[in-house]
Amino acid sequence: MQIPLAEQLRPKNLDEFIGQEKLVGKGGILRKAIDSGKIPSMILWGPPGVGKTTLANIIANQLSLSFYTLSAVSAGVKEVRKVIDAASDFQGNVILFIDEIHRFSKSQQDSLLHAVETGILTLIGATTENPSFEVISPLLSRCQVYILSSLDKSHLKTLIERGVERLSEEYKIKIEVKEDEALMRISGGDARKLYNALELFVQQQRGKSETLVIDNESISKSIQENLLIYDKQGEMHYDIISAFIKSMRGSDPNAAVYWLARMVEAGEDPKFIARRMLILAAEDIGNANPNALLLANNCFDAVTKIGWPESRIILSQTAIYLASSPKSNASYMAIDDALALVRKTGNLPVPLHLRNAPTKLMKEIGYGKEYAYAHSYDGNFVDQEFLPDAISGTILYDPGKNPREQEMRQRLKTLWQKKYRY
Repeated sequence: MQIPLAEQLRPKNLDEFIGQEKLVGKGGILRKAIDSGKIPSMILWGPPGVGKTTLANIIANQLSLSFYTLSAVSAGVKEVRKVIDAASDFQGNVILFIDEIHRFSKSQQDSLLHAVETGILTLIGATTENPSFEVISPLLSRCQVYILSSLDKSHLKTLIERGVERLSEEYKIKIEVKEDEALMRISGGDARKLYNALELFVQQQRGKSETLVIDNESISKSIQENLLIYDKQGEMHYDIISAFIKSMRGSDPNAAVYWLARMVEAGEDPKFIARRMLILAAEDIGNANPNALLLANNCFDAVTKIGWPESRIILSQTAIYLASSPKSNASYMAIDDALALVRKTGNLPVPLHLRNAPTKLMKEIGYGKEYAYAHSYDGNFVDQEFLPDAISGTILYDPGKNPREQEMRQRLKTLWQKKYRY
């Protein structure tokens, strides 16, 4: 059986490792821990193909520790306890690597707590999901979270060079890289995906000419169709979820439910899909239809309780509703504009009339003195200043052009008249 190129070229030590310089480069925070011979339990969080599994293997090899690996997809509490029992005989010189740790249930994660806390083993978990959402707080508090980034252009060029050299030797052919943009685009910053694409191309094209030329056109023609297989562990994971989100944003319920079906058929985690819809409801629909956020939140709660296969119905209902809903990104733009303003203007003082006055001295110097209580006035509104003087009149929320937000715009215009120029 032929060993895949990605496995052939898997780095054996930190000097061969590509990317993540801030973590494992010279002076990197994780490299210092490894060099000291003492590492914490950790969660490696990052997209597919950036070296999470490889890094775990390198750490175990460099520190000469026993290495156990479990996949959260197939392992349960029984398998975890089996490893813990074995680790007890090695006096803490054991690494347990759990791939896709975000798929472990609460009870499965609970089973790790004592062993991690007492040092029976060192846990290295790998996840593509935000561990704040998917890893229970007691376990997360006992682990250091390291964020791994997608590989950049320079990293990918190095990987292409390594791959071409190995394939040239293996197939005894000359390979010329004329253009590499298509390879990089197909990889999406994923080393495994890059190697798979490169290997597939060479296998398809070898024997057709003395020199195999890699350029954008030939790569696109040869590989594009062959990589359209959804793989929840990496290959098309982010492409499919991107198509799903963009279909809902683009108000196409037919496309949305198609991409949803692709994920359902592949066995995608329903919570992953529901979480993305929850974000979309606030980011792309917002106040054009506030019920969207409520439905998306209820969808997340429901699929958490239900599971497959019934969750597909709940996900479908929500996806179709979100896709068919009026759209507005006004709230999303408002907070980003506000953050940009804060960074630009710094910590502007809070106007005195808006400050709390819990002490006598604060009252004497004017804290809260001129504040007008809105409910004491007609219509529960009184015209007063709520922004720092330096940015008075700044508009951060610009209501979208949809019926509901146009009602909001009209109300704000009536209340504030010329102040905000709505």
